Amino acid sequence: MIRDVPELIETLPVLQRLALSYAPKASKIQTLTLLALDARLAEVVRSASEPIMAQLRLAWWRDMFAKPAQEWPEREPLLANLKVWEGEVTALSGLVDGWEAMTAQAPLPISAMQDLANARGETFGALAFLLNESSDSEQAARAGRNWAVADIASRLTHPEERAAAAGLANTLEWKRAKLSRKLRPLVVLHGLAARSHSRGERLDELSATAILPIMRLGLLGT
Repeated sequence: MIRDVPELIETLPVLQRLALSYAPKASKIQTLTLLALDARLAEVVRSASEPIMAQLRLAWWRDMFAKPAQEWPEREPLLANLKVWEGEVTALSGLVDGWEAMTAQAPLPISAMQDLANARGETFGALAFLLNESSDSEQAARAGRNWAVADIASRLTHPEERAAAAGLANTLEWKRAKLSRKLRPLVVLHGLAARSHSRGERLDELSATAILPIMRLGLLGT
């Protein structure tokens, strides 16, 4: 049973909310729940006073994903809505592992950033399968990984970490992601990430003028 959708949308960062607005009805709840889980795990890591506290909270999510969806507690709206991911839950558990890598001591090693970027990419690849667009899975994983690197770079404040993230971004292939209509939010996220990379600006620093062309991607996909 799908519930509390407006509340889940409110948990998303602004740019993810913008991307979600281009999702067709056929893929909106699957995309929303993925973005909402990612945002929840990010908040777990960001708000923890000690790495061990974040790791304990992340372990709860990992334990849930190890159980059949029928055993997940209904009192957690996000978890209840994630039942639409039945069949691709392994990718969600991998996302938890990716975020756990980010609990390492500063300066974060580049391997931690790679782990999270790869995990996020894999969840978008799994999303393609979930939406019966398996032919898009490889490109979806690439686009998701690229967006993840740009997003990670935008959140870092330590100079060494930011330099490492920038170096990682330079190793990626930034050509436009060509994906099905169901995956249009990912096209938008990748477009924003590519614009951020080409301009040398953080995602949250992009101006309205910089974002405007990305809205065309959301509408037309090109």
